[in-house]
Amino acid sequence: MKDRKVILLVEDSPAQMINVKRDLEHAGLKVLWAPDGAAGIHMAKRFLPSAIVMDLELPDMNGAEVCKLLKRFDGTKDIPILVLTIHTEVESFVEAMGAGTVDFIPKDVFSNRVLIETLRQLNILDSN
Repeated sequence: MKDRKVILLVEDSPAQMINVKRDLEHAGLKVLWAPDGAAGIHMAKRFLPSAIVMDLELPDMNGAEVCKLLKRFDGTKDIPILVLTIHTEVESFVEAMGAGTVDFIPKDVFSNRVLIETLRQLNILDSN
């Protein structure tokens, strides 16, 4: 059996983490969880995941700040970062994309499906 690709989910809400993790694992991915930005940075450097899915609103720092820090390190600078957030205002989109994220997905009933399709487009998930 082929090794599953690893996704790092940086999300402070345990309920939201469980929801996203379940769908990503069902799609065949291994999911690591970090509850805040500092833990996300540490885990990204340690495990070098295939992609990072990050909330913008974290308890210790803004997700865009985390993204900017990860883009500074040689080991993590090329990891695709996708924002999954409740924020839908243009300013949040501009901030996230300016920090180096590859996609901005507003949280709604379809967001997990959009996330999985985006991971397919990035060749992190096989097309079925």
